[in-house]
Amino acid sequence: MSIAELPPAPSRTPIRTARLTLRPYAPTDAAAFFTVIDQNRERLQPAFPSRVAAVQTLADAEQVLLGYTQDWYSRRLLVLGIWHTEAGTYLGDISLKPVWGRTVTAEIGYYLAAEAEGQGYAQEALAAAVAFGFQMPLGAVRLDIRCYATNPRSCAVAERAGFRRLPPRPRLWPQRHQPEIYYYSLTPVAA
Repeated sequence: MSIAELPPAPSRTPIRTARLTLRPYAPTDAAAFFTVIDQNRERLQPAFPSRVAAVQTLADAEQVLLGYTQDWYSRRLLVLGIWHTEAGTYLGDISLKPVWGRTVTAEIGYYLAAEAEGQGYAQEALAAAVAFGFQMPLGAVRLDIRCYATNPRSCAVAERAGFRRLPPRPRLWPQRHQPEIYYYSLTPVAA
């Protein structure tokens, strides 16, 4: 599917939940984005190695956020920063990576700063991202999540949101020191 055949890019209007604001990044978010990546490098490395590698400096963070804006308009990757609405604190982000075809699917990825974990923010952000993914213009027919088996909190978030764990996929080649990956899937509830 060419970019001309894709539906319009989704609105960049913030999504509000009970406690959170999810919105595409702005250039002014670079310092907060960099700080969370920098302070959580070791935790984020296994699941987000390319992001951790790409954000080594504040200037890198600025470039990554610029790339996210371009990705949004090209519909390649839809990244939403997660902020605590009342406190204005940046907590992490959640993204949807669409696969465009006759039907649309999207993979969701998410992370939070260590101090934001265990407070239900990931669950709240995931519920908002699911609604966003299933509504138009994205209109996904299935949403997917991959979680490392060594990250039970992330797996629990997916399961509480209604995602179903799929049967294990066979490994095509041995991967030393690589934890098992659990695959989850969710389809819209029929009306």
